Amino acid sequence: MTDASILIIEDDPDISCSLATFLRAKGYTPAVCESAESAHAWLRQNSAALILLDLMLPAESGLSFFQRLRATQNIPVIMVTALGDPVDSVVGLELGADDYVAKPFDLNVLLARIRAVLRRFHHLPSPTESAAGELVLKFSGFTFYPLRRYIRGPDNVRKTLTAGEADLLLVLCQNEKKVLSREDLIELTRGDASATSMRSVDLLVSRLRRKLISADVDEECIQTFRSNGYMFRPTVRSL
Repeated sequence: MTDASILIIEDDPDISCSLATFLRAKGYTPAVCESAESAHAWLRQNSAALILLDLMLPAESGLSFFQRLRATQNIPVIMVTALGDPVDSVVGLELGADDYVAKPFDLNVLLARIRAVLRRFHHLPSPTESAAGELVLKFSGFTFYPLRRYIRGPDNVRKTLTAGEADLLLVLCQNEKKVLSREDLIELTRGDASATSMRSVDLLVSRLRRKLISADVDEECIQTFRSNGYMFRPTVRSL
């Protein structure tokens, strides 16, 4: 997806300048904000296809900015963290960030992650958009709408999924009762195993597990096989 607008939220001018120059050369349209406050103001007047969010910002932190953003918008976000300090990145992924990179990062690795996130996010219609003849899957009392990125549980409660969660659940449903390694899941959902950490897969599975909990369902949908990967246990059928 070239010519996409990418918002860089970074208070280090050297990093933001090099990122903007690199992304512009790759066909994207970068914009730079040096603080969460200026980014909120920019987003009130503009739209972005993706945000590169530095977590160490002056005044309001990157995590705080992300929580406020998610309350109103579903723009995909790649978090940028300090090398050797995984805590904030783990929290960010738990909150629903799409990916993260650690400084210092290789620009080509970052580019691969940007392309992977944009592919996952933008090939899907918005959650409110209906699709004639769309794929609908049923398992363990849940109804899954991959294109509209949500599930409806046995209690009829609707739970929205992120693009990454919807892609992961679709792959699991398409490979029911098979053990898939973390490498398999990365390859099947993102297509770039070299640019994604095993930890991010585990966090995505953890988030999805929590959304597949229902008082009316005793079965654990996603089973862990230590050192081997994950298996989707329910029988899946198309509606």
